[in-house]
Amino acid sequence: MLRRFLSSPLGVRVASALIAAYVRLATRTTRWRVVGDDRGLGLCGDAAPLILAFWHGRLLAMPEFRRRCLADRRMAVLSSTHRDGLVSAATLRRYGLDVIPGSSRRGGSQGLRRLVAWVRDGHSAAITPDGPRGPRMQARAGVLMLARLADAPVVPVAFSTTRGRSLGSWDRMLLPLPFGRGVYVVGAPIRVPREADEATVARLHAELEAALTAAMIAADAACGRDSPAPPP
Repeated sequence: MLRRFLSSPLGVRVASALIAAYVRLATRTTRWRVVGDDRGLGLCGDAAPLILAFWHGRLLAMPEFRRRCLADRRMAVLSSTHRDGLVSAATLRRYGLDVIPGSSRRGGSQGLRRLVAWVRDGHSAAITPDGPRGPRMQARAGVLMLARLADAPVVPVAFSTTRGRSLGSWDRMLLPLPFGRGVYVVGAPIRVPREADEATVARLHAELEAALTAAMIAADAACGRDSPAPPP
């Protein structure tokens, strides 16, 4: 019955409103600082298009990062077309994000083409390279393909907080709690040349995974939190 309700227009509105209200409460009562690579921080302060990348488990506080550091630009997110993605898409729209239907499993190629066109038009995008269903901390090829086709840098970022709960979900999602101290760690940008060969793309893929994990570990260390390990 609950799943049927959440698939209904009313259920989507109610659930997305509750989720957005809680995340705003938790993130806006947290004292944040933003640290990291000067090049990545510089791109966040620039107006040029970029692709913000973060592990799925560090998703919930990213709307606050966008509000603080990227508020002057439109940003789109690729959201699953499955019914479970309806609440997620509605929640993202409540944060002022544009939603492009598609995922790595359903409608992915069409969604990627739309996202490429979006970034080429001068806007930015946000991607969880291990979403929507994992394995956690293992990047799919889509983010680098987007960066290559749209000629935009990928900026890795992660957050952590002193008050939060690590959930038992596949991605070990970190749920921020109100009134903590938090940190966003921004990594060095990664660019994918249009003429890159397979060896170069493979190297950049490994660099992206390492950068995303390093940002998460640094953020967790700053908040006295243990980082989740990738699955075996």
